[in-house]
Amino acid sequence: MKQPNYTLGSGLWTYRSLLNNPDLTLDFNALEFGRGNLKIETQSDGSLSGKIYDTGWELELKGSMQQGSPATLWFQGKGIVSGSLWIYDYLCYVVPQIPNGENQIPALVGSVTRAIPHPDGQGGVSPAGVVCSFYAVLQM
Repeated sequence: MKQPNYTLGSGLWTYRSLLNNPDLTLDFNALEFGRGNLKIETQSDGSLSGKIYDTGWELELKGSMQQGSPATLWFQGKGIVSGSLWIYDYLCYVVPQIPNGENQIPALVGSVTRAIPHPDGQGGVSPAGVVCSFYAVLQM
């Protein structure tokens, strides 16, 4: 597979996040924290913008990218979801091309943190400070 021509970090990504629970007996589906589309645009000055979204919700992204090996992306997602402010902080790395790898799809790996509490949609509160792992793969 030919590698896509994209600006480092830029593109439309499929995003999935997982609870950081070390219990190996848990069903994999019980670890799901979130999923959606992650649209990132990076600029030559290192700034980053975009959105993370799925049906019924969207957070606007602002942040920065730092070149390196691996490249680092820091950004914050902020938006109104079901009438409440949601803010999440993201830190991730662009996975380098693996020598001798075949058909490697560009990927991001990192952590997401809920910056402020918000309603959980079931009458409770999703607390601030929860940290989860995430990965995203470039939609090609």
